[in-house]
Amino acid sequence: MFDYIVVGAGSAGCVVARRLCEAGYKVQLLEAGPADYSLDYRLHMPAALSHVLANDTYNWFYHSEPEPHLNGRRLYCPRGRTLGGSSSINGMIYVRGNPGDFDRWAALTGFAEWDYEHCLPFFKRSETTTNGVDQYRGREGPLRVTRGEMNNPLFETFLSATEEAGHVRRDDLNGAEQEGFGSFDRTIYNGRRFSAAKAYLTPVKQHPNLHIETGCQVLALASEQGRITEVKYLRGKQQCCSSAAREVIVCAGAINSPKLLLQSGIGPADELAALSIPLVKHLPGVGKNLQDHLEVYVQQACTQPVSIYPALKWYNQIPIGINWYLFKRGPGATNHFEAGGFIRSSTAVDYPDVQFHFLPVAMRYDGAQSAGTHGYQAHVGPMKPTSRGSVTLASKDPLAPPIIRFNYADTEHDRAVMRAAIRSARDIFSQPAFDDYRGDELAPGAALQSDQDLDDFVRDHGESAYHPSCSCKMGQDEASVVDARGRVYGFDNLRIIDASIMPEITNGNLNAPVIMLAEKLSAAILQDAQ
Repeated sequence: MFDYIVVGAGSAGCVVARRLCEAGYKVQLLEAGPADYSLDYRLHMPAALSHVLANDTYNWFYHSEPEPHLNGRRLYCPRGRTLGGSSSINGMIYVRGNPGDFDRWAALTGFAEWDYEHCLPFFKRSETTTNGVDQYRGREGPLRVTRGEMNNPLFETFLSATEEAGHVRRDDLNGAEQEGFGSFDRTIYNGRRFSAAKAYLTPVKQHPNLHIETGCQVLALASEQGRITEVKYLRGKQQCCSSAAREVIVCAGAINSPKLLLQSGIGPADELAALSIPLVKHLPGVGKNLQDHLEVYVQQACTQPVSIYPALKWYNQIPIGINWYLFKRGPGATNHFEAGGFIRSSTAVDYPDVQFHFLPVAMRYDGAQSAGTHGYQAHVGPMKPTSRGSVTLASKDPLAPPIIRFNYADTEHDRAVMRAAIRSARDIFSQPAFDDYRGDELAPGAALQSDQDLDDFVRDHGESAYHPSCSCKMGQDEASVVDARGRVYGFDNLRIIDASIMPEITNGNLNAPVIMLAEKLSAAILQDAQ
């Protein structure tokens, strides 16, 4: 028997497994997907991120239900299915979120220990970086965080244009102030993706206390009288089960964590009854409060041949790949999202609620489409959406994908912030710094100016930023699923530790706050164990 069973080897699961095994506890780490094979360039070459998103090899490859406010389109929802989870397939941008996000967590939940002051030490504990000042940044953590070289002239042009538009340039977007523009921190080190598996698991893979099992899809949690007695899973086609002397810790992510609870009879009683799943614990908040970032691409043609458009050609990708494989240098060694920032959509908000990612090419995030010419773009969208969705079961079959409804752009607030984001991007691209590069606006297109025009554009072209969260929220009201220490209400040995327990989505990409959250709750587990 193991002391702890960790379900899911994603960003949170890697942290938890590492911290518990190092503390002397016997840990079983169950991952549904395959190992993060070292020879598969798709997982390790930063520029190959679109390749790993293109199929289901390392990816649950989920899609939403038809989105009612996006013309009934089903949006792609990739989730990592390998060691490292989504940190092995994401865009590698390291953004902690705004300090105000965590103060809001404390206010929303009534848990004072989740304010920024209490979270900052765990951000610092997780990282090693040469950036910023010691008051805010970590120097001895497992996760390597670096900055891009910003060799392409369009990056400096973009940052100069943001200053001309009246915005502040920041030396560290993860430091004292998030508002403004600058170079992004990234989980890239020595030209390779530095996933949570690379950071936390690789150094302890041979640890005698850690038992990593890939290809093991957890089907359900068996329980008796408020205690999880067995974790049931498939290893290949073989039915297996494990027991934990201390706790079962679910780290399956914002989609699969609520799915697993529902499969186990934990969730809204009416939903479970409709599928003839025996009720174990009525928790109406399981699968509710789902949040994500919606974004659009504001794209501009570039009149000089300085963008990375030629790198999209197959015949250029061969030497790029060879250079990366041999030397870990060149265009293959970066995610190309090297600059961006945060602004307020209006003077009425307390801190930034719009994010920019700048890319020196005009293409989709997943590589499916490019503009067919030299260009550049900003990914923009609301960071604090008020629209809410859900994760529910499609059937009793635990292998069936769940029903995911994000309900993007449901509120006028979210639509107004998106319009402000698009207009702010246009304003930056209109500044004198871009005069030598600016061609026609490719998207939305100069003809689209009215509120209605922009709303229609978003309905046609809005895309997920791949940040699902908040579907098993932390708090104290009846819709809450876990307490301040990640413990599932009604159980004495079950926790959830991943993006699903966020009460509200944070400002920016989610990998960094998930790792912080896992560090913080790992410490809580060890305190409770004593």
